[in-house]
Amino acid sequence: MIPVTEFRQFTDQQPALRVLKPWWDVFTDYLSVVMLMIGVFGCTLQVMQDKIICLPQGVSSSNQTTPFPENTEPEMEAVLPSQSYLPLLKEMKGLKTDLDLQQYSFINQMCYEKALHWYAKYFPYLVLIHTLIFMVCSNFWFKFPGSSSKIEHFISILAKCFDSPWTTRALSEVSGENPEEKDRKRNSANSANISVPTGEAGTDKTQLLKSVPDRIVVDKPTASALDKKEGEQAKALFEKVKKFRLHVEEGDMLYVMYVRQTVFKVLKFLLIIAYNSVLVSEVQITVMCNVDIQDMTGYKHFSCNHTMAHLFSKLSYCYLCFVAVYGLTSLYTSYWLFYRSLKEYSFEYVRQETGIDDIPDVKNDFAFMLHMTDQYDPLYSKRFAVFLSEVSENKLKQLNLNHDWTVEKLRQRLQTNSNNRLELQLFMLSGLPCTIFEVTELQSLKLEIINNVTIPASISKLEDLQELSLHQCCVKLHTAATSFLKENLKVLRVKFDDSKELPHWLYCLRNLEELYLIGSLSPDASKNIVLESLRELKSLKALYLKSNFTKIPQSIVDVSSHLQRLYVYNDGTKLVMLNNLKKMVNLTELELVHCDLERIPHAVFSLTNLQELDLKENNLRSIEEILSFQHLRKLTCLKLWHNSIMYIPEHIKKLSSLERLYFSHNKIEILPSHLFLCNKLRYLDMSNNDIRFIPPEIGVLQSLQYFSVACNKIENLPDELFFCKKLKTLKLGKNMLSLLSPKISYLVLLTHLELKGNHFEFLPAELGFCRALKRSGLIVEDVLFETLPSDTREMMKAE
Repeated sequence: MIPVTEFRQFTDQQPALRVLKPWWDVFTDYLSVVMLMIGVFGCTLQVMQDKIICLPQGVSSSNQTTPFPENTEPEMEAVLPSQSYLPLLKEMKGLKTDLDLQQYSFINQMCYEKALHWYAKYFPYLVLIHTLIFMVCSNFWFKFPGSSSKIEHFISILAKCFDSPWTTRALSEVSGENPEEKDRKRNSANSANISVPTGEAGTDKTQLLKSVPDRIVVDKPTASALDKKEGEQAKALFEKVKKFRLHVEEGDMLYVMYVRQTVFKVLKFLLIIAYNSVLVSEVQITVMCNVDIQDMTGYKHFSCNHTMAHLFSKLSYCYLCFVAVYGLTSLYTSYWLFYRSLKEYSFEYVRQETGIDDIPDVKNDFAFMLHMTDQYDPLYSKRFAVFLSEVSENKLKQLNLNHDWTVEKLRQRLQTNSNNRLELQLFMLSGLPCTIFEVTELQSLKLEIINNVTIPASISKLEDLQELSLHQCCVKLHTAATSFLKENLKVLRVKFDDSKELPHWLYCLRNLEELYLIGSLSPDASKNIVLESLRELKSLKALYLKSNFTKIPQSIVDVSSHLQRLYVYNDGTKLVMLNNLKKMVNLTELELVHCDLERIPHAVFSLTNLQELDLKENNLRSIEEILSFQHLRKLTCLKLWHNSIMYIPEHIKKLSSLERLYFSHNKIEILPSHLFLCNKLRYLDMSNNDIRFIPPEIGVLQSLQYFSVACNKIENLPDELFFCKKLKTLKLGKNMLSLLSPKISYLVLLTHLELKGNHFEFLPAELGFCRALKRSGLIVEDVLFETLPSDTREMMKAE
């Protein structure tokens, strides 16, 4: 006997798999169990009871066989002598042996094998086999490696998403993501309730009532924040859902397998109904049997009774009924599979219920499993959808950020920047911590490589905020935040890779004074539509552009009336058509860096208010146009460094107002004496050239405070150099000097002296008279420093 428990492996599944078993699968499972019991019961009777009982058939007087009535036995002949047919029969005489029992057991077996119809013999086994095939077919996709791995992974994620604390609070958390939109929807809903008559709003009212629980949750304030562990678990779930979606949406193996096993069950149902309906009549109680064993028993014809025929006949009809119900259920499943689009799943209803508008629709096997889950409980897919939403994920990241970046931690990262403002720098975060807006003393905020930054209305708490830096960040503003920045922001720095990353709200910052734009724009300024709105920045005073222009954009000219400082770093692209500069009459500072200029632009000479000009890293070889600078009466700083200038023209003496002059990193060989007629020079940088001689006229520069001739080929220093008694910085490093004059003692204000890289053998003791010079300001080899008197060394080491 086979115990029923042996078949448990075909029916038992993990309890978690029930979410993928719709009602028809559960129903057919129970039908399979009933059919299995029918088969097991039939097999048990087949094994334990006699299968068939045979008796010899009587012989008539004419030696012809006359069958016995079904319910008579040989012993009844002696009991019923008065029956009319008894005289027609001969007395049955067989061979007398001692093997009666064995003879009739043999006859029973022979007749069972030869005379009984195969359907009557094997009916229980057919039921058992068909039922097992149904069971295997119904649960095959749970066992097959390719599909079971996806199913188990899906169910594991589904259970975690269902039980996650984030799902129970996602509605209230996400509702705060866009307060402006929430207010708009609430106002529109209120207006609709007021304007729609009671009689006409039945349907709308019903729909509103259906979603009342969610709306209540949305309007509630957020409860206590998730703890760090729960937040990390929810974050990991978002990553798992993303990876699982990418993996499952690629194919439709689960759908195809389920369709195939359903079609197989339908075909098998039709087959069973077809052949069972024909053969069920073959299960008969009386069976005639002819066995040629007269030599053994004396009889050839036997009448047999199939003992299980009556029960098997009833079981077969019962089995056919169950199979019919099973088949109709499979036909309904087929209708459901082919009638509905199960390879696409829409979360439209969930989006309406939860208010999370960015839940994406899914397809293929992912969609099919969600359809199957809905047959179990639609709440699963609703809670699962929370982890498909980027809005929900961003809100979770926001909560985790708030855990990681407390107010105390943010205050510890405050530093003073170059503009003497308290600055907070955040780098490569997943978002913007809301705790920033509690650091009310913040004056400058610098965000670098942070995606999906949304600045809420709470930024208005930062009353001292004046400077904002965005490096490769996409920033969105709440309406209230835009109003706040429009009134308070003074400095904005934006570094971008694509012009689409430029925030459009920057053009409405009417009080903005300094704008820094760093990124790649179209070389054709006419196509730079993104800059066309700069004309709205009425308070703009400084504009810094680091890009690849071919000409000055017209939008810059539009703000020229109030623009005071213009910086153009052109990344090596040749800048032509500079005539627009003539209109910028209020410019005081102009930088044209790395613009591939070969001449000083003539448009510069029209800027009568210009005080500082920087032409760094261009391709200047000749500067004969320098004479025209004499018309720029306010020009005090001229930077012509990092070019290819060969000589300084005599006309430079006309620039009597110059205070700072940069000629470093050129190819100048001769330092002309007429240069020193610019007697107001305080800063003179001639480093990194090919100068061999310093004219004695340098002593005229009584206002000189900074002088650098480092990295040249100078062999001697004129004594007149030391008459420049206001010198504080003197750089003579990397030359060919071998002697330093004792007159160095005249430079009593000297704080920085660079001598390293020369041929000195000793240093003069008179360096001790330079009271302001300390060891940190004396750049010289340690060996040379030791040549100074010990008291001088001690004095310099004393900070």
